[in-house]
Amino acid sequence: QVRLVESGGGLVQAGGSLRLSCAASGNTFSLNAVGWYRRTPGKERELVAGITTGGTTTYVPSVKGRFTISRDTAKNTLYLQMDNLKTEDTAVYYCNRDVRVASRMSPWGQGTQVTVSS
Repeated sequence: QVRLVESGGGLVQAGGSLRLSCAASGNTFSLNAVGWYRRTPGKERELVAGITTGGTTTYVPSVKGRFTISRDTAKNTLYLQMDNLKTEDTAVYYCNRDVRVASRMSPWGQGTQVTVSS
């Protein structure tokens, strides 16, 4: 079973930046399309950024131009660079396979909390 460990969250003021990391115990990031998700209380977990095995990236409109997803397959690590953060980006962030194409998801990690203050 792949184990996913997210890190890098924290408290930041609006307009600031954070870089999230997701370490995988296996080589899931080179073999699968993967992505970053976020969840806020009372809402479904949503996919906000994805990257294919070929390196093609996709973003939801609310983060496009501000977030950048990338991966280091040698380190089995996925990243999310978040710039110009807004209060509405406050959420717990997770990584996993891209739900749009995955036949099954990996077990979810604990996530990393991002809090953006005004």
